[in-house]
Amino acid sequence: MKKDLHPSNYRLVVFKDMSNDYAFVTKSCVETRETIAWEDGNEYPLVKLEISHTSHPFYTGKMKLVDTAGRIDKFRTRYNKK
Repeated sequence: MKKDLHPSNYRLVVFKDMSNDYAFVTKSCVETRETIAWEDGNEYPLVKLEISHTSHPFYTGKMKLVDTAGRIDKFRTRYNKK
């Protein structure tokens, strides 16, 4: 195996889903400037996520309804002129 292939700065990091305030701690080497006080009293680096397994439609089984008819009408009115 090649030497120095993997990063050596792994540490505990909190990942927080901003859509539903779900947070979890795991090891990572991601760089971040923000920190958060965790349940155990320690302060860890914080990475804010837009989506995680608790809010993604595939994992939750709750699909969002997309207004496709409105999109089609907008498309037709926009390109009907040509």
